[in-house]
Amino acid sequence: MNRTASRRSFLAAAGLALPVAASAARSADSSQPAQHPHPGSAAPAIEYRVLGKTGLKVTTVGFGCMITSDGSVIERAADMGITYFDTARVYQNGNNERMVGAALKGRRKNIVLSSKTPGHNRADALASLDVSLKELGTDYLDIWYLHAKSKPEEITDELIDAQQTAKQAGKIRFAGVSTHSGQPVLVPFLAAHPKIDVILSAYNFTLDPAVGAVLVEAAKAGKGIVAMKVMAGGFRRMSPDDKNYSKLKQEGGMLSALKWVTRSTGVHTTIPSMTDIDQLEENFKAMSAPFGADDEKRLAAQLDHISPLYCRMCGECHGQCRQGLPVEDTLRFLTYAEGYGQFALGREHFLSLAPAHVAASCTDCDACTVACRHGVKVPERMLRAQELFRC
Repeated sequence: MNRTASRRSFLAAAGLALPVAASAARSADSSQPAQHPHPGSAAPAIEYRVLGKTGLKVTTVGFGCMITSDGSVIERAADMGITYFDTARVYQNGNNERMVGAALKGRRKNIVLSSKTPGHNRADALASLDVSLKELGTDYLDIWYLHAKSKPEEITDELIDAQQTAKQAGKIRFAGVSTHSGQPVLVPFLAAHPKIDVILSAYNFTLDPAVGAVLVEAAKAGKGIVAMKVMAGGFRRMSPDDKNYSKLKQEGGMLSALKWVTRSTGVHTTIPSMTDIDQLEENFKAMSAPFGADDEKRLAAQLDHISPLYCRMCGECHGQCRQGLPVEDTLRFLTYAEGYGQFALGREHFLSLAPAHVAASCTDCDACTVACRHGVKVPERMLRAQELFRC
């Protein structure tokens, strides 16, 4: 099969599964005027959508604060008109919420603010919520997520009860669940759950079109849909002598990836990570720049570049490793380091694995038993993570 044709077919199929958002979704809010990225420059249009039945009006490009260390970038995003900001109790060893709260001080009534709990039981979840509120300097969260769930059985009754208790106490407005999974398993369950208001899901151009389809159905069911992992690993740090470098640098492959996501009717807002003003201003354009043929070409080039590197969290390799290593998680941590440029974050997560998994080495196996149908070079990537994070 012709590889280029195969990539184009994949992108075309994904596009057909994701109709472009109706133009009626674009609207201007006179109370939230668009700001110019630079004084004297033309201001890109701002696109708003309503986050499901919550009624919250959010910009289609939000701000994922996980790896942001410069609060001025968050301040600038709010000044430009971005209204959705996402953090979590566990980000940056708990320090991210404090930085986000300081950056958004005085802007609380004009933004939608979300955080997440890693708690596995009612008491731990509610305790972490109180810490989040204190660190963020707010009396309430607009959305509070149960963090990093992948299976329906992880959405326990006591965690749901914790969210409902927090609602009744006025500490949160809406309850959500976040999932890193790149397979369409958990979203239908959440879409049918009467006490879940918002779904935060991994979604990007590399994933099976079925993922986009279930998000569209969840949106139709009234759930608010927030997309993360929209940059498919963020592997923009390639060498200038890479054959795809010029294609991706021209206007930016990452902008194309974000535009691909925001055009879906199954997505209300997104939370791309941003660490500097340049990234912020590039991502901001996704609300006004249409997705076209040039974007398809850039994403085809990007797909070719990242296929050996990027784990789509599809779950198909689960249980294949003879040493029982958590392949998906390990490769996700490596992406934090190499794709996002966040070595400390990747190493922190890697060292939190079970001691036996941290100590294991892929050199102990004569041959790898894990086969990735998407082309990830699993043995090389796993060994890379072990060598990088155990140093």
